[in-house]
Order: sequence, then C-alpha cells, then structure tokens
Amino acid sequence: MAQPAAAMVSARLAPKLEETELIRAVQQGDQSAFEALVRSYDQSVLGLAMNLLRSPEDARDAYQEAFLRVYKNIHLFRFDCSFYTWLYRIVTNVCLDHLRKRKIRREEPASVETGDGAIDRTYSVEEDRAGGDPERSLWNRQLSSRIGVVLDQLTPRERMVFELRHYQGMRLRTIGEILETTEEAAKNCLFRATQKMRAGLGDFV
Repeated sequence: MAQPAAAMVSARLAPKLEETELIRAVQQGDQSAFEALVRSYDQSVLGLAMNLLRSPEDARDAYQEAFLRVYKNIHLFRFDCSFYTWLYRIVTNVCLDHLRKRKIRREEPASVETGDGAIDRTYSVEEDRAGGDPERSLWNRQLSSRIGVVLDQLTPRERMVFELRHYQGMRLRTIGEILETTEEAAKNCLFRATQKMRAGLGDFV
C-alpha cells in the first residue's frame, strides 16, 4: 500500500521538481530550457500585464521587457521564494515603470470621442446583444469610463495594489511579497486606493 501513496506524492511534486530543474538549466545557459519556461508562463504574464496596464501595446512591451529581465537576472534567483513570486515581482515592477511614465507624460485620456460616441480606452465593456437592455449598456459604459478615470488618478503603487487585489484576486500577503513590502503596507495602500475609488465613483456606488 505504501507504493501507491508514494507514487501519488511523487506525482504531486513532479511539476515543481520539473520547474526547478528547468530553472537550473536556464541558469546554466540552456536556451531551450528558457524557451520552455517562457511557454509555461507566457499567457499568465501577458494577462497580468494587460490587466494592469489596460493597453495591448503597453502590455506587449511589458511582456517582452519582463522576460528580457528574467533572462538577464535568472542567475540571481536563489529559490528562497517561489519562481511565481519572483517572476510576478519583475512583471509588476515593469508595469509600475510604465504607469509612472504615463503620469509623467500625461498620457491620452481614458476615453476618446468617435463617430459612435465616447469609446473607453481603459476598460473594454462587452456590448449587450440585440434585445439587451440599452439603459444598462449605457450605464456599464459610463461606469467603466469613470473607473478608468479614477484609476488614472491613483498613484502607480495604489493602482497596482488595487488591480492585483480586485482583478487578479491575489491575497494581500502575496501582493506584499511581490511588491517587496509587508502585508500591512499592502493593506494600507489598498485602503487608500479604495477610498479614492469610492470618492471618485460618487453616484455609481
């Protein structure tokens, strides 16, 4: 009976062991191992960058820059935290840089006027199908546009914590680890962001 149990434990540990060996191979200069590591995380990294930056162009830039930093710095990874945490720390730092640059250059507004009316650039709201509620559709567009405006008014760090908590569903402890701060500091930052969000949304909440 011991053998099946051991096999089950081995099966559970196998992915982690494989990733560890993959990382060690990358650290030794194995290019194919790096490509395999990228394939393991490429969709989650691109998704995270898209959720944080709300711009396909910026997300792709952040994705490429993040994996370039991984390639250049993976020899510094010492397995004292999970690779997931280490990788997400790099991605969030890259995204923070992008958000700070937006603040400096006062990037274009979240919504833009078109022939069909105002189109939100920050959030993509799925249009209701024919027969849907036009009033609800309008309300959703207005709410999304307002959220985008308020997000742009947060500090880059406040926005990062708010996005990681509410759109990525991460725990505050994990957010603190990724941002290299404490859970309490992440909690306080989230509180400030939430207060600003509530004030900014006004009648919508």
